[in-house]
Amino acid sequence: MTSRLSLAIFLLAALIAATPLSADEPFVPGTGVKVDRVGDDFEDLEWGYIMNGKKASHEQDENQRAPGGKSRNGRWYESALRGQPDAIKRVPTPPGGIEGSRGSMFLATRLSGIPGKIAGTQMQDDLLMGVETRVGQPVPVTWQPSCTVRVYLPEFDRWENRTGASFGIRADIRGRDRKGSVEPYWPGFFLLFRSETSKKFEQDFAQISVRAKQNGRDLAGPKIYKPGWWTFGMSFTPDGQVHYYASEGVDDLTEEDHLYSGFPYGSRALYFDNFFFDVANWENGRNWSTPWVVDDVKFFVIPPKGKTLAQLYRKPRAKVARRPSQNPIQRFFGSL
Repeated sequence: MTSRLSLAIFLLAALIAATPLSADEPFVPGTGVKVDRVGDDFEDLEWGYIMNGKKASHEQDENQRAPGGKSRNGRWYESALRGQPDAIKRVPTPPGGIEGSRGSMFLATRLSGIPGKIAGTQMQDDLLMGVETRVGQPVPVTWQPSCTVRVYLPEFDRWENRTGASFGIRADIRGRDRKGSVEPYWPGFFLLFRSETSKKFEQDFAQISVRAKQNGRDLAGPKIYKPGWWTFGMSFTPDGQVHYYASEGVDDLTEEDHLYSGFPYGSRALYFDNFFFDVANWENGRNWSTPWVVDDVKFFVIPPKGKTLAQLYRKPRAKVARRPSQNPIQRFFGSL
């Protein structure tokens, strides 16, 4: 009995030691000051993306294939780790979008692995929204950054017919891990497809998965049974927590849309570097990914007391793309 009591006291003490004494309260993404240098509403009729040659695949073969793709407005660029989706273009905003919106960004991919090779497994491409490059420096979490985006989920018969991860909405963060080292990690959301062709599911539906809990495992979120727009957001507090929000529709997020708060992988966020999307498919040379549309991507900060947004800005670092883009996907998906 005594040994059990001692063990219980030890475990309780360890739990208290590992828990912040005064954890910061979550705040709704979109609170504070909008950073105009960052984000996109895709309303420019001349919006376009320059592919700039074969995509990167550093994660698989350590080949970045510089200089990498980039949008003409300089706000989006190719991931050097995995490469960009095969189709990136401006399209008319699908029904039910933000009032007055005429343009959104379309993303889809087919050859998502090493150029010239077929992986025969699930692969993914990434498209980054520059934050560090646009602001001129990483954004410390003391500035309480947050990001929001509207995502259009198409009808389920248009999804890649595969149970698994389809789309990611994520942040590129550097934080202090359990060992005390400052390392990158990538919290966010995944949209998973649950296909009726699988023995596990009786009907098609999607599910939000939150990445990640403190132990590194994903947290199962709401199930989605009908197509349409959803709004997603993440906010970051000075104690290093990540706060996740999501709601159906295109209305601004509220406190009621809070899904989860925590320290993904046991790390405490220090700097917000970038925001990005994952587009996944089963790379067999034939399967196109689910066609994704996003709109109204925004980034906000809450300046520390006595500071202004102007004090956050440094001279932005330019990324240049030179080669004209191509649009190989028009005949596969047509217009939305």
